[in-house]
Amino acid sequence: MKTILVVAEHRGGELRPVTFELIAGAQTLKQAADDQVVVAVIGTHADQFVPALSVEGVNELVVVKAGSVDFDPDIFESAVSGLIQSRNPAVVLLPHTVDSLGYAATLASKGNFGFATDVFKLEYDGADLVATRGGYNQKVNVEVDFPGKSCVVVAVRANVYKPQEGASAPVVSSFEAAAKPSRSTNKEYIELGGGNDVDITTVDFIVSIGRGIGEETNVEDFRELAETAGATLCCSRPIADAGWLPKSRQVGQSGKVVGNCKLYVALGISGSIQHMAGMKHVPTIVAVNTDPGASIFTIAKYGIVGDIFEVHEELMNQLA
Repeated sequence: MKTILVVAEHRGGELRPVTFELIAGAQTLKQAADDQVVVAVIGTHADQFVPALSVEGVNELVVVKAGSVDFDPDIFESAVSGLIQSRNPAVVLLPHTVDSLGYAATLASKGNFGFATDVFKLEYDGADLVATRGGYNQKVNVEVDFPGKSCVVVAVRANVYKPQEGASAPVVSSFEAAAKPSRSTNKEYIELGGGNDVDITTVDFIVSIGRGIGEETNVEDFRELAETAGATLCCSRPIADAGWLPKSRQVGQSGKVVGNCKLYVALGISGSIQHMAGMKHVPTIVAVNTDPGASIFTIAKYGIVGDIFEVHEELMNQLA
């Protein structure tokens, strides 16, 4: 019997959607009928999440009352380490997020576990786990195996697995984590965003702008293009950092993953690893850039080496 441990992530009193994606991912790793999917939820009021986490495929929910209401990497590292010693899982699934990456490497290093981040595919080759992630500026897929490791910690990219529907009645247990002093104090949690702005993770058509637009005054031209085409205007990090568009419109690792998008038009975006992490899964990507060597072309289905302002003008003429 193999145990697959999923560590739930929550923020501001709400479970993050990626938690349910990980549960679905854990199901794909079950090789035998008696393999177990165990979900651990950590926090002062962790038991409040039990009803929501009682979803199809979960065999056991472990409530770990530790730390504070806010995320603390030291507390999570200590709690998950204790769970690994107690449950001896073959695989530990974490979301590839800022929170989890705050403790994942320390957890794996201290325990001498296998470790891989930003993974978008997991499968078994016989008895050996193989994780696939991007490499060389996302130009190649790298398959990672973990010879000799009894436990592997994997940080999984968002929007890789589709959450399963249906409820279950898992065994609910508790776990007492070892006391761990915190090295930091959380003063306040602030959600950066645009207030009542659109949730870009739910839209299916995006026009996204990057450094190539040149000046802030050009933003309105591309906003008009997006509205005319029936798309949502988004951006890369430099545009959000400059305040030309709200943070809620930023696509990428430090922004949002546009999980529902079907058509993504990237205008003047070179394609950093961080940006592509938020949109490389989109089925149809159209890229326009003056640099023929721009990384964005490596993942684009259609590419135009040219001036985005000329493309903008032609598109507006066609849409008129």
